[in-house]
Amino acid sequence: MNGGPSGFNNAPVTKAFVIASALFTVFFGIRGGPSKLGLSYQDIFEKFRIWKLIISNFAFSSTPELLFGLYLLYYFRVFERQIGSNKYSVFILFSGFVSLTLQIILLSLFKDPTANLLTSGPYALIFASFVPFYLDIPVSKRFNVFGVHFSDKSFIYLAGVQLLLSSWKRSMFPGLCGIIAGSLYRLNIFGIRKAKLPEFMASFFSRLSLPSLSSHSQAPRRPSPNLGRQAVRSYRAPMPSSSIEPSEEAIATLVSMGFDQNAARQALVHARNDVNAATNILLEAHSH
Repeated sequence: MNGGPSGFNNAPVTKAFVIASALFTVFFGIRGGPSKLGLSYQDIFEKFRIWKLIISNFAFSSTPELLFGLYLLYYFRVFERQIGSNKYSVFILFSGFVSLTLQIILLSLFKDPTANLLTSGPYALIFASFVPFYLDIPVSKRFNVFGVHFSDKSFIYLAGVQLLLSSWKRSMFPGLCGIIAGSLYRLNIFGIRKAKLPEFMASFFSRLSLPSLSSHSQAPRRPSPNLGRQAVRSYRAPMPSSSIEPSEEAIATLVSMGFDQNAARQALVHARNDVNAATNILLEAHSH
């Protein structure tokens, strides 16, 4: 299983966030050291180091956390392709705000001025993304290893567990706050799932990211109804002897990503009802 076509095609916000996270980790991690990146009661309630609230949402505390974190951020770019860059920006801001609020409440409850209770890093976005990953991304392959059952989603879960336990309690708290934030977004509290940023704010992330190698990179557009026919013509895989009727659930998943229903149905027929493969067909046709 993958997150669609490789690279940051149709995911400019994710691209900007990954670049920012890597740069913040390199500069602040090298200068201050991992021990100075975490949040403590003293930082917030005594010394009022507000700048740490910003750093804690981007900079990881160690190289292993950086590697696993960037891998997960890169994979979860599929959700930006699904809901669009504008709503994905709202998702980032909402999950970050809710998670940070919960972390500040935790710091106020423990009141330990000597310890960095919470590790830094974009745990809010990463673990909030596990909520739609669990609920919306279907399993397309299952396999056994020494009698243990796995699926193509297992590797993402394992990377998430590794990141969640990387600093034990210091990383578990931010991770759990992120899951709560993602759950609240999923529940559409205050109608947040319908919220959109002004267009000039949404495009700000696109301008932050490095220029694409393509000379005609543009903001993603809603796929046209003819996309499925274009995908069918460009798809070279052999057709099965008997056509597989796409499931309504698979069609609904692709439609929720913004694809036309007929285009989704045709792509699923050619992908033998594999949602991930059908998504790749539609996105690749759209990028041409």
